[in-house]
Amino acid sequence: MRPSALSRRRALTLAAAGAGVFAAARSPLARADGPDNARYGGYSAQDRAAPYAHFMTEHTAPPQSAVATAYASPPTPANRIPPFSALPAELGPSGYAPIETGYGQTDSGIVWVAVRTEMARVTAAMWDWWFGWHLVESARYKLWHPDAHRYAEVAADRTDGAMPDRQRYIGNISYVDEYIGPKLQQLAIAFHDPVAYGFTVPDDHTVVFGRVGSSIAPVDLGWLAHQVRPIPGGCEMRSRFYLRIYGVHTLDPVHAARAVQRGAAADVGDLLPGLDLARDLLLHCGQEMNHLARFLPELYHEFA
Repeated sequence: MRPSALSRRRALTLAAAGAGVFAAARSPLARADGPDNARYGGYSAQDRAAPYAHFMTEHTAPPQSAVATAYASPPTPANRIPPFSALPAELGPSGYAPIETGYGQTDSGIVWVAVRTEMARVTAAMWDWWFGWHLVESARYKLWHPDAHRYAEVAADRTDGAMPDRQRYIGNISYVDEYIGPKLQQLAIAFHDPVAYGFTVPDDHTVVFGRVGSSIAPVDLGWLAHQVRPIPGGCEMRSRFYLRIYGVHTLDPVHAARAVQRGAAADVGDLLPGLDLARDLLLHCGQEMNHLARFLPELYHEFA
Protein backbone atom coordinates (compact mmCIF):
# COMPACT_ATOMS: atom_id res chain seq x y z
CA MET A 1 0.00 0.00 0.00
CA ARG A 2 1.41 3.40 -0.98
CA PRO A 3 0.21 6.89 -0.08
CA SER A 4 -1.61 8.76 -2.83
CA ALA A 5 0.40 11.28 -4.75
CA LEU A 6 -2.46 13.80 -4.60
CA SER A 7 -0.88 17.09 -3.59
CA ARG A 8 -1.98 19.53 -0.96
CA ARG A 9 -2.73 22.08 -3.68
CA ARG A 10 -4.86 19.56 -5.57
CA ALA A 11 -6.74 18.68 -2.39
CA LEU A 12 -7.54 22.33 -1.76
CA THR A 13 -8.62 22.79 -5.37
CA LEU A 14 -11.01 19.87 -5.05
CA ALA A 15 -12.34 21.33 -1.83
CA ALA A 16 -13.10 24.55 -3.65
CA ALA A 17 -14.87 22.57 -6.35
CA GLY A 18 -16.91 20.90 -3.64
CA ALA A 19 -18.17 24.31 -2.57
CA GLY A 20 -20.63 24.03 -5.43
CA VAL A 21 -22.53 21.66 -3.20
CA PHE A 22 -23.56 24.63 -1.07
CA ALA A 23 -25.48 26.15 -3.96
CA ALA A 24 -27.02 22.82 -4.88
CA ALA A 25 -28.07 22.17 -1.30
CA ARG A 26 -29.96 25.45 -1.15
CA SER A 27 -31.74 24.75 -4.41
CA PRO A 28 -35.34 23.49 -4.15
CA LEU A 29 -34.31 20.72 -6.55
CA ALA A 30 -31.98 19.15 -4.01
CA ARG A 31 -34.85 17.71 -1.91
CA ALA A 32 -32.42 16.33 0.60
CA ASP A 33 -33.69 17.92 3.78
CA GLY A 34 -36.20 16.29 6.08
CA PRO A 35 -37.05 15.56 9.70
CA ASP A 36 -34.48 12.75 9.76
CA ASN A 37 -31.66 15.14 8.86
CA ALA A 38 -31.16 16.87 12.20
CA ARG A 39 -27.82 17.09 13.98
CA TYR A 40 -28.11 17.38 17.73
CA GLY A 41 -26.28 16.57 20.93
CA GLY A 42 -27.47 13.94 23.35
CA TYR A 43 -30.55 11.82 22.84
CA SER A 44 -34.00 12.98 21.75
CA ALA A 45 -37.30 11.78 23.19
CA GLN A 46 -37.68 9.61 20.09
CA ASP A 47 -34.24 8.12 20.71
CA ARG A 48 -35.21 7.32 24.29
CA ALA A 49 -38.10 5.23 22.96
CA ALA A 50 -35.77 2.92 21.00
CA PRO A 51 -35.56 -0.71 22.18
CA TYR A 52 -31.87 -0.24 22.96
CA ALA A 53 -32.38 2.93 25.03
CA HIS A 54 -31.28 1.19 28.23
CA PHE A 55 -27.73 1.24 26.81
CA MET A 56 -27.74 5.04 26.45
CA THR A 57 -25.57 7.06 28.83
CA GLU A 58 -25.24 10.80 29.32
CA HIS A 59 -21.47 10.81 28.85
CA THR A 60 -18.66 8.75 27.38
CA ALA A 61 -16.46 6.66 29.64
CA PRO A 62 -12.83 7.78 30.02
CA PRO A 63 -10.12 6.02 28.03
CA GLN A 64 -7.83 3.35 29.39
CA SER A 65 -4.68 4.47 31.18
CA ALA A 66 -2.31 3.99 28.24
CA VAL A 67 -4.36 6.42 26.15
CA ALA A 68 -4.53 8.98 28.95
CA THR A 69 -0.75 8.76 29.35
CA ALA A 70 -0.11 9.16 25.62
CA TYR A 71 -2.53 12.10 25.44
CA ALA A 72 -0.59 13.87 28.20
CA SER A 73 2.76 13.12 26.56
CA PRO A 74 4.69 14.67 23.66
CA PRO A 75 4.12 13.28 20.16
CA THR A 76 5.98 10.23 18.95
CA PRO A 77 9.19 11.22 17.12
CA ALA A 78 8.80 11.15 13.35
CA ASN A 79 11.52 8.54 12.92
CA ARG A 80 9.59 6.08 15.10
CA ILE A 81 6.35 6.25 13.12
CA PRO A 82 5.94 3.19 10.86
CA PRO A 83 5.19 3.86 7.19
CA PHE A 84 1.67 3.35 5.92
CA SER A 85 2.98 0.65 3.57
CA ALA A 86 3.86 -1.49 6.61
CA LEU A 87 0.33 -1.44 8.04
CA PRO A 88 -0.82 -4.93 6.90
CA ALA A 89 2.27 -6.48 8.49
CA GLU A 90 2.05 -4.36 11.64
CA LEU A 91 -1.57 -5.40 12.19
CA GLY A 92 -0.74 -9.07 11.69
CA PRO A 93 -2.29 -12.01 13.53
CA SER A 94 0.44 -11.97 16.18
CA GLY A 95 3.05 -9.68 17.67
CA TYR A 96 3.08 -6.03 18.64
CA ALA A 97 4.52 -2.81 17.28
CA PRO A 98 7.15 -0.88 19.26
CA ILE A 99 4.50 1.79 19.90
CA GLU A 100 0.90 0.64 20.29
CA THR A 101 -0.56 3.90 21.60
CA GLY A 102 0.63 7.31 20.49
CA TYR A 103 0.29 10.13 17.98
CA GLY A 104 2.64 12.02 15.72
CA GLN A 105 3.49 13.38 12.30
CA THR A 106 6.08 12.18 9.82
CA ASP A 107 8.64 14.41 8.13
CA SER A 108 6.52 14.22 4.97
CA GLY A 109 3.47 15.54 6.86
CA ILE A 110 1.46 12.34 7.31
CA VAL A 111 -0.51 12.38 10.56
CA TRP A 112 -0.45 9.12 12.54
CA VAL A 113 -2.43 7.81 15.50
CA ALA A 114 -2.23 4.41 17.23
CA VAL A 115 -4.54 3.20 20.00
CA ARG A 116 -4.65 -0.17 21.74
CA THR A 117 -7.75 -1.04 23.80
CA GLU A 118 -8.30 -4.18 25.86
CA MET A 119 -11.91 -5.39 25.90
CA ALA A 120 -13.13 -7.94 28.43
CA ARG A 121 -15.79 -10.40 27.19
CA VAL A 122 -15.74 -8.91 23.67
CA THR A 123 -15.07 -10.83 20.43
CA ALA A 124 -14.19 -9.86 16.88
CA ALA A 125 -17.62 -11.11 15.75
CA MET A 126 -19.27 -8.52 17.98
CA TRP A 127 -17.36 -5.74 16.26
CA ASP A 128 -18.26 -7.00 12.80
CA TRP A 129 -21.90 -6.96 13.88
CA TRP A 130 -21.57 -3.50 15.40
CA PHE A 131 -20.11 -1.95 12.26
CA GLY A 132 -23.03 -3.24 10.21
CA TRP A 133 -25.71 -2.40 12.79
CA HIS A 134 -24.89 1.11 14.02
CA LEU A 135 -24.47 2.83 10.65
CA VAL A 136 -28.14 3.36 9.89
CA GLU A 137 -29.25 5.90 12.49
CA SER A 138 -27.83 8.57 14.75
CA ALA A 139 -29.11 7.14 18.04
CA ARG A 140 -27.18 3.89 17.48
CA TYR A 141 -24.07 5.82 16.49
CA LYS A 142 -24.31 7.91 19.67
CA LEU A 143 -24.13 4.80 21.83
CA TRP A 144 -20.45 4.73 20.85
CA HIS A 145 -19.51 8.25 22.00
CA PRO A 146 -22.52 10.15 23.40
CA ASP A 147 -20.47 13.29 23.99
CA ALA A 148 -19.05 13.69 20.47
CA HIS A 149 -21.26 11.85 17.99
CA ARG A 150 -23.99 13.94 16.39
CA TYR A 151 -25.36 12.32 13.23
CA ALA A 152 -25.12 9.15 11.13
CA GLU A 153 -26.58 7.72 7.95
CA VAL A 154 -25.38 5.12 5.48
CA ALA A 155 -25.28 4.77 1.71
CA ALA A 156 -27.16 1.43 1.78
CA ASP A 157 -29.14 0.05 4.72
CA ARG A 158 -28.27 -3.64 4.74
CA THR A 159 -29.47 -4.44 8.25
CA ASP A 160 -32.50 -6.44 7.10
CA GLY A 161 -30.78 -8.59 4.48
CA ALA A 162 -29.56 -12.13 5.06
CA MET A 163 -25.79 -11.81 4.78
CA PRO A 164 -22.63 -12.12 6.90
CA ASP A 165 -22.15 -9.16 9.22
CA ARG A 166 -19.00 -8.01 7.43
CA GLN A 167 -20.91 -7.62 4.19
CA ARG A 168 -23.23 -5.10 5.82
CA TYR A 169 -20.40 -2.56 6.01
CA ILE A 170 -17.70 -3.66 3.52
CA GLY A 171 -18.41 -1.83 0.28
CA ASN A 172 -20.69 0.59 2.11
CA ILE A 173 -20.20 4.25 3.04
CA SER A 174 -20.90 5.73 6.47
CA TYR A 175 -21.73 9.44 6.61
CA VAL A 176 -21.15 10.90 10.06
CA ASP A 177 -20.99 14.24 11.84
CA GLU A 178 -18.81 14.08 14.94
CA TYR A 179 -16.59 16.25 17.07
CA ILE A 180 -12.90 15.37 17.19
CA GLY A 181 -11.78 17.57 20.04
CA PRO A 182 -13.38 21.01 19.55
CA LYS A 183 -13.83 20.64 15.78
CA LEU A 184 -16.94 19.33 14.05
CA GLN A 185 -16.06 16.94 11.23
CA GLN A 186 -18.41 15.79 8.45
CA LEU A 187 -16.96 12.56 7.13
CA ALA A 188 -17.65 9.90 4.53
CA ILE A 189 -15.98 6.62 5.52
CA ALA A 190 -15.85 4.01 2.76
CA PHE A 191 -15.19 0.52 4.11
CA HIS A 192 -12.98 -1.84 2.09
CA ASP A 193 -12.16 -5.55 2.19
CA PRO A 194 -8.94 -5.71 4.23
CA VAL A 195 -7.79 -8.94 2.56
CA ALA A 196 -7.73 -7.14 -0.79
CA TYR A 197 -5.21 -4.70 0.73
CA GLY A 198 -2.86 -7.36 2.08
CA PHE A 199 -4.16 -7.92 5.61
CA THR A 200 -4.29 -11.44 7.05
CA VAL A 201 -7.57 -12.00 8.90
CA PRO A 202 -7.98 -15.36 10.71
CA ASP A 203 -11.49 -16.59 11.47
CA ASP A 204 -11.54 -15.32 15.06
CA HIS A 205 -10.07 -11.92 14.13
CA THR A 206 -11.35 -8.99 12.14
CA VAL A 207 -9.89 -5.89 10.52
CA VAL A 208 -12.17 -2.95 9.83
CA PHE A 209 -10.46 -0.94 7.09
CA GLY A 210 -11.77 2.31 5.69
CA ARG A 211 -10.97 5.30 3.52
CA VAL A 212 -11.72 8.52 5.38
CA GLY A 213 -13.03 11.37 3.26
CA SER A 214 -15.11 14.51 3.41
CA SER A 215 -18.87 14.24 2.99
CA ILE A 216 -19.09 17.73 1.47
CA ALA A 217 -16.02 17.78 -0.80
CA PRO A 218 -14.68 15.07 -3.16
CA VAL A 219 -11.49 14.68 -1.12
CA ASP A 220 -10.19 11.60 0.69
CA LEU A 221 -8.12 12.50 3.73
CA GLY A 222 -6.55 9.21 4.82
CA TRP A 223 -7.15 5.70 6.12
CA LEU A 224 -8.27 3.99 9.30
CA ALA A 225 -7.86 0.40 10.47
CA HIS A 226 -9.19 -1.36 13.56
CA GLN A 227 -7.79 -4.83 14.12
CA VAL A 228 -9.60 -7.01 16.68
CA ARG A 229 -7.94 -10.22 17.86
CA PRO A 230 -8.51 -12.49 20.86
CA ILE A 231 -6.61 -12.27 24.13
CA PRO A 232 -7.32 -14.11 27.40
CA GLY A 233 -10.67 -12.95 28.76
CA GLY A 234 -11.76 -11.09 25.64
CA CYS A 235 -10.04 -9.25 22.81
CA GLU A 236 -7.82 -6.31 22.01
CA MET A 237 -8.41 -3.64 19.40
CA ARG A 238 -5.38 -2.13 17.70
CA SER A 239 -6.45 1.04 15.89
CA ARG A 240 -4.42 3.01 13.36
CA PHE A 241 -5.09 6.27 11.53
CA TYR A 242 -2.99 7.70 8.71
CA LEU A 243 -4.18 11.13 7.56
CA ARG A 244 -3.00 13.53 4.87
CA ILE A 245 -2.81 10.61 2.45
CA TYR A 246 -5.02 12.31 -0.09
CA GLY A 247 -7.23 10.96 -2.82
CA VAL A 248 -10.45 11.72 -4.64
CA HIS A 249 -13.89 10.19 -4.54
CA THR A 250 -17.12 10.74 -6.40
CA LEU A 251 -19.26 13.01 -4.28
CA ASP A 252 -22.77 11.71 -3.62
CA PRO A 253 -24.93 14.79 -4.32
CA VAL A 254 -27.80 13.86 -2.03
CA HIS A 255 -25.67 12.98 0.98
CA ALA A 256 -23.48 16.04 0.38
CA ALA A 257 -26.53 18.29 0.19
CA ARG A 258 -27.92 16.77 3.38
CA ALA A 259 -24.61 17.40 5.13
CA VAL A 260 -24.66 21.05 4.07
CA GLN A 261 -28.27 21.46 5.16
CA ARG A 262 -27.39 20.17 8.62
CA GLY A 263 -24.91 23.04 8.82
CA ALA A 264 -21.69 22.46 6.97
CA ALA A 265 -18.43 22.33 8.88
CA ALA A 266 -16.63 24.04 6.00
CA ASP A 267 -13.08 24.78 7.09
CA VAL A 268 -10.30 24.29 4.57
CA GLY A 269 -8.01 23.66 7.51
CA ASP A 270 -9.82 20.37 8.10
CA LEU A 271 -8.12 19.11 4.94
CA LEU A 272 -4.72 19.77 6.51
CA PRO A 273 -4.86 18.00 9.89
CA GLY A 274 -1.87 18.38 12.18
CA LEU A 275 -0.66 17.32 15.60
CA ASP A 276 -3.56 18.93 17.46
CA LEU A 277 -6.03 16.82 15.52
CA ALA A 278 -3.87 13.72 15.99
CA ARG A 279 -3.84 14.19 19.76
CA ASP A 280 -7.58 14.79 19.87
CA LEU A 281 -8.21 11.75 17.68
CA LEU A 282 -6.11 9.59 20.00
CA LEU A 283 -8.33 10.57 22.92
CA HIS A 284 -11.56 10.27 20.93
CA CYS A 285 -10.73 6.77 19.73
CA GLY A 286 -9.59 5.66 23.17
CA GLN A 287 -12.80 6.94 24.73
CA GLU A 288 -15.27 5.46 22.25
CA MET A 289 -13.67 2.02 22.06
CA ASN A 290 -13.43 1.67 25.83
CA HIS A 291 -16.96 3.03 26.30
CA LEU A 292 -18.71 0.68 23.87
CA ALA A 293 -16.71 -2.35 24.97
CA ARG A 294 -18.27 -2.08 28.44
CA PHE A 295 -21.71 -3.09 27.17
CA LEU A 296 -21.12 -4.45 23.66
CA PRO A 297 -21.55 -8.11 24.76
CA GLU A 298 -25.02 -7.38 26.15
CA LEU A 299 -26.00 -5.22 23.16
CA TYR A 300 -24.84 -7.96 20.79
CA HIS A 301 -26.67 -10.77 22.56
CA GLU A 302 -29.88 -8.74 22.66
CA PHE A 303 -29.95 -7.42 19.09
CA ALA A 304 -27.65 -9.52 16.89
